[in-house]
Amino acid sequence: MKLRSFVALGALLVGFASCSSDTPKAVDTSAAATVVSTADTSAAATDAPTTTTTAAATPLHILVTNDDGFDAAGIDAIVEYLRTLDNVEVSVVAPATNQSGTGDKSTPGDLVVADVKTLSGYPAKSVAGFPADSVLWAINGGLSVKPDLVVSGSNLGQNYGPFTVISGTVGAAATAARNGIPGIAISQGTAVAPATPYFPASVTVLTEYLADTLASYRDGTAKLLVAINVPTCPVETTLFPTLVAPRALDANGRTLGAPATCDGPLTADPVDDVDAFNAGHGVVSYLNPTDLTPAAP
Repeated sequence: MKLRSFVALGALLVGFASCSSDTPKAVDTSAAATVVSTADTSAAATDAPTTTTTAAATPLHILVTNDDGFDAAGIDAIVEYLRTLDNVEVSVVAPATNQSGTGDKSTPGDLVVADVKTLSGYPAKSVAGFPADSVLWAINGGLSVKPDLVVSGSNLGQNYGPFTVISGTVGAAATAARNGIPGIAISQGTAVAPATPYFPASVTVLTEYLADTLASYRDGTAKLLVAINVPTCPVETTLFPTLVAPRALDANGRTLGAPATCDGPLTADPVDDVDAFNAGHGVVSYLNPTDLTPAAP
């Protein structure tokens, strides 16, 4: 299965810049929370619950979080994009400091939460804890409106294959999924020095993915947990068409964590997310939150 192909990364800069200039959409805290049925967390459950009670005109409420901290460039890029979508409200609740590699760990007891702003000045809440803490605080009454979707990222560095289970970015999305709220974890791959991860590419792939799936998040038929990994390719290189691939369960002789070679495109369906990513494709993997071993508190 393949998603629609993309244009060159250089052309994407213009589109991303236009997203950043819009006025943020304020969250209507008086709106009634969407009521979602309890998710089936059995091994076969890969889709979001289908029972949703909401008015047709009710905006889709998206909670954005991450594991790099509320003031990171990756989450800022995602927020600036999401707030331009029609009939969408965006809330930001993220860790106060970098919590990379903490999986789905959570903190017992009370959390310290503060009013902050993203790099672009969008109102946010910082949580002195793990990424999963941010999600749990938000969905358990911290926000006046329960989110319909949690988007985690974009993370600094890829979270594919074996890295998936230790990722705080994925851990936050998985925490939402285990509580019946669909989660999307998105990560931007490392770059060849001295370049830095190219977060506009994350925006591009997420834009494409939501173009095909946003309606499913509104009607309750979306996949429950999705991981998206986007390579940082040289700016003169085309980001190859986004592919759907399973998560690699082991390295299988490959070096993990290195920048993608971007020497694709693949001429056949990828074996797994690592192969697709390394070749220069954005890659979407559908995960089962019960397959990701919960971390110890």
